[in-house]
Amino acid sequence: MKTKNEFKIRASGASNIMGVKALGKTGETYLKEWTKQQLYKRRKDISSKYLTKGLEMEDAAIEFVANELFNGAMMFKNEEYFNNDFFTGTPDLIHDNKIIDIKCSWDCFTFPLFETELPDKNYFYQMQVYMELTGLEQAEVIYCLMNTPESLLYGQSEDLHNYDNIKNEHRIKRFTVLRDQEVIDKLKSRVIESRGYIKTL
Repeated sequence: MKTKNEFKIRASGASNIMGVKALGKTGETYLKEWTKQQLYKRRKDISSKYLTKGLEMEDAAIEFVANELFNGAMMFKNEEYFNNDFFTGTPDLIHDNKIIDIKCSWDCFTFPLFETELPDKNYFYQMQVYMELTGLEQAEVIYCLMNTPESLLYGQSEDLHNYDNIKNEHRIKRFTVLRDQEVIDKLKSRVIESRGYIKTL
């Protein structure tokens, strides 16, 4: 079976091909799904209340970050799609010569208030891809604790999801990610390996 397009990894999916042993089961499953999307010309619909909150609160979170961390600077969501021989992606923001990616936590219990290192390895790989695509050397992953839209509460207490009475310093957490060329080179190798696997399907 041949796919029309040559495989490139999306920044958001980079961690899927970084298994401890070669591609691993997670990588193979991801690549089978990618191949189906090419064959059937359909994209799998992935939705959840967590993703929906992130999308609905994105503009508010960008404004919140601009006011709290960047002295009220005018910040607009990046709409430019980046693409090279191995990777694709659209970073949330590009500001002050660095990538800024904003994550809206579902509630205060999923917000990484006490974490000292980036809690999700997936985002580390995502930032590496963004930095390679843009040529930048630094990225920040910024978690925001925003109010949850009432439409997503599904009977849950609104009190649990409204943080207007919480200090802003307890509603925002930033993690710096530096460019790691060794990791980027490994990602490129995995993309090449992935193309070989796809040919066996």
